[in-house]
Amino acid sequence: MRLSRIIMALTVGLAVVAVPTAAGAAQPQPTPSATTDPPQPPPYAPQPPALTINRPTIFLGETVILTGTGFGPNETVDHSVTVTPLAAPAAGKAPARRSDGTTVAMAPVAYQASAPLHFTAFTNAQGRFTKSYKPSVTGLLTFTATGRESGRTATAELRVLPRKQPLPVTGDSIGTPMKLGGGLVGAGAIMLLLTLAWRRRQRFGGAAH
Repeated sequence: MRLSRIIMALTVGLAVVAVPTAAGAAQPQPTPSATTDPPQPPPYAPQPPALTINRPTIFLGETVILTGTGFGPNETVDHSVTVTPLAAPAAGKAPARRSDGTTVAMAPVAYQASAPLHFTAFTNAQGRFTKSYKPSVTGLLTFTATGRESGRTATAELRVLPRKQPLPVTGDSIGTPMKLGGGLVGAGAIMLLLTLAWRRRQRFGGAAH
């Protein structure tokens, strides 16, 4: 009887000790990463490649600046230039015509081109580059830039007009200087006649005395 009471007391004691241990094991334990590691930023999304030109339209012989962004860092960017004559009609538009209805003809591009139609540029650590270009051909120039390592590509257009011509001299612009010159010549003739008359008067007046 006494032995059974001792066994029962031990059993109850073990049960009481086991309850807090089980309750503590059931509680969720915080993970080290949730309490110590800072939140990670979202992955960086690079900006799309872009190619811009500082002036959309120039005259032949002028220089433009090409600027590229969004390419790979420290990479070589290849450029190709495609030329379309200005007389070529755009999509859905008729070709340029004179007042008599004839089509305006342009000199073939092959005979005009001398500036490089293929060249390279180099980006900095941010994937940016600048490049100067002086066209020697008229027309609509389309620049295509492609990064060798990144494979990113971008395009831009430039319109090159024929070189400025001096204004023609018209009849009105000639008439004004001629009228002015004629007036000066007439005034000079009158002054000459007055001078001769004064000298003649002085000569004959002195002889009479």
